[in-house]
Amino acid sequence: MANLQNPIFNDDTAAREELERVRWPNGPICPHCGNCDTTKIALVAGKKHSHRPGLRYCNECKGQFTVTVGTVFERSKVPLSKWWLAVHLLASSKKGMSAHQIHRMLGVTYKTAWFMCHRIREAMKEGSFETPMGGNGKTVEADETYIGKRETPRVSAQRKGRPFIKRGKTGGAQKRIVVGLVEREGRARMFHLNDATAATVRDVLVRNVSRDTILYTDESRLYTATGSEYATHRTVKHTAKEYARKEGDIVVHTNTIEGVFSVFKRGMIGVYQHCGEAHLHRYLAEFDFRYNRRTKLGFNDAERADDIMRGIEGKRLTYRRIDEAANA
Repeated sequence: MANLQNPIFNDDTAAREELERVRWPNGPICPHCGNCDTTKIALVAGKKHSHRPGLRYCNECKGQFTVTVGTVFERSKVPLSKWWLAVHLLASSKKGMSAHQIHRMLGVTYKTAWFMCHRIREAMKEGSFETPMGGNGKTVEADETYIGKRETPRVSAQRKGRPFIKRGKTGGAQKRIVVGLVEREGRARMFHLNDATAATVRDVLVRNVSRDTILYTDESRLYTATGSEYATHRTVKHTAKEYARKEGDIVVHTNTIEGVFSVFKRGMIGVYQHCGEAHLHRYLAEFDFRYNRRTKLGFNDAERADDIMRGIEGKRLTYRRIDEAANA
């Protein structure tokens, strides 16, 4: 639980010093040339105080920088104390916190709060997923879910390019597709796909799950062929109301990934309510981040917030794309 009386939430100097501690545990690093020799980096100080607080000078490249340069906070006019509070609110709220709530609590405009939240989600992004999930003797559950209405209707080749139609029944033909993977007692990854086919789902699986993994899915034909590429592939038959099956000492089910989807949907429907499809991948990164740092894995709110602050480095998210601004 975050102590809201902590000075980092109301004192900009304390907030900056805390960010320096988290981002530079072994001393400042120049974002321009990568110099980490503290003897060649000087803190700019003087009686006139005409410089920015925390400004440093690198004698290696002759450049100046602060702790926010080269991060999602660069050039932000929002005080660091408010950034810390927004980060703690998003890190500690299991189902997220809306930009309208951030705007009311921090005393900033809704537009500013919305953009702050997206910058924080960018810092939550795990990266390129270079380390595969699962492994020898480990179990990964895979499933797909459908949420919201697609903004670009899915077309049907059989209907000569016209959109799919569901007559007399509901279905996922015109909903946004999310494929989820979760390692038992481990981490989760969710992906937004334009189409859920055997080929697209296979691409997600083989890129993210080691082949010597035990794979659990439902009876969907999306996994039939791909499942044979893994050490073991077991399924549960949801259409027959089978949700768990005991085979000796193991229990075959996909309830773990269903639980991940449950928290995600409760947050998207109950907290965020409206999400443009272009931004869905950022919300998926947010829910992945919190699930992968849940209390059961030994994380608390402060540690989640610190991890977000470590993730701000090397990322920029601007109102206009840099290439668009250059060509304007």
